[in-house]
Amino acid sequence: MRIHKNDNVEVNLADGQKYALCEIQKGEAVVKYGNPIGRATKDIHIGEWVHSHNLATNLSGELTYTYEPESKPFPVKETDRTFSGYLRKNGDVGIRNEVWIIPTVGCVNKVAQAIAERTGAFAFPHPFGCSQLGDDQATTQKVLRGLVNHPNAGGVLVLGLGCENNNLAVFKHTLGKFDPDRVKFLNCQDETDEIAAGVKIVRDLQAYAATFTRRPVSVSKLRVGLKCGGSDGYSGITANPLVGRFSDALITAGGSCVLTEVPEMFGAEHLLMKRCVDRTVFEKTVALVNDFKSYYTAHGQVCYENPSPGNKAGGITTLEEKSLGCVQKGGSAPVVDVLDYGDTVRKNGLSLLNGPGNDMVACTNLTAAGCHLILFTTGRGTPLGAPVPTVKIATNRSLADRKPAWIDFDASPVLDGKDLDRDFFDLVLSVASGKKTKNETNGYREISIFKDGVTL
Repeated sequence: MRIHKNDNVEVNLADGQKYALCEIQKGEAVVKYGNPIGRATKDIHIGEWVHSHNLATNLSGELTYTYEPESKPFPVKETDRTFSGYLRKNGDVGIRNEVWIIPTVGCVNKVAQAIAERTGAFAFPHPFGCSQLGDDQATTQKVLRGLVNHPNAGGVLVLGLGCENNNLAVFKHTLGKFDPDRVKFLNCQDETDEIAAGVKIVRDLQAYAATFTRRPVSVSKLRVGLKCGGSDGYSGITANPLVGRFSDALITAGGSCVLTEVPEMFGAEHLLMKRCVDRTVFEKTVALVNDFKSYYTAHGQVCYENPSPGNKAGGITTLEEKSLGCVQKGGSAPVVDVLDYGDTVRKNGLSLLNGPGNDMVACTNLTAAGCHLILFTTGRGTPLGAPVPTVKIATNRSLADRKPAWIDFDASPVLDGKDLDRDFFDLVLSVASGKKTKNETNGYREISIFKDGVTL
């Protein structure tokens, strides 16, 4: 399958691998998705397999960019489409009505889990909150703040130890204004039986959450995170473009989508920069990309040490190829905002979110940004789930058939020319209205927080 007219490779629909459409000379650009995915390291003949043995990346360090915006209209249209959500007292909307237990520090993880097991609440353990300095501590606090404030939680118990850097008094300063009916606090060192005290608080929070009921909500209130993991040669042909068309449809209806995984923008960032709504957003996008490259070089690493072994086995050769497939999840909408790690969504439309591509970190990042659910495309498969519903979309039929307990939607019929757009949009709205995803059914919910500094 040739994806664009000027491609000089095509994807074999049987195995997802690339094969040359014409003679490609050593040093010449190899083109897929209408853009270079690297250069030939030797002469490649017509019909020859193109992969790591004859294709190498062109990526290097920081680049200079010029703002050349596309003049492409993208109207927002009124729609009567709704989902069934929970209207919160602050005007926000949730698609779940759970009680969450958020530890301020890893020392109380097992206490949080014990309380969760006794009550049916959801605990989100992590190893941080103490022995951190500067940006690392601030990042931990911002991510935990995002989880505490998430509208999918009808009630939240913030569980502290008492002696940690991120103790309750310090964390409350980061948290800011909160609803005392919805958010409760417990310091384990202050209690004779911290588990019994936690169970009592959670029972009260569950009673409070039960006062909320579902009601019709405009689809314009929906915030969706965009993620891929275990990508393969089909990702940029089936699942990612499908998610991109969903993203465009939701944004056209006034909703919001968030694209993260900054290292998986390398080699495709120019496509996003053309779509920035103004120069300020463009300059933030440039900083987003170049700062992440600086993070690599500061640790003595090259910026193109990606794709993963699984990606390569699935047919992806270079980071440019992976990125050009990855960014398709963001559709064609204008980029309206750039969020730093731990920020929450501020504007309707498509936002870019700072953070790595690591699946657990990125899913946590999207959750903390306020996304109600995450659309997660995969060609290799993964059971991973975020605190919010994580819709797994298979890029190929083999995965969908082999892992029905992981996969929520099979995008492979796109290869046969089937239009899945309406079915997929309906699925997302059904999840927003209460349909459980496989990660929820399996009980797979985890968080991981980005760390870059010293540990005391």
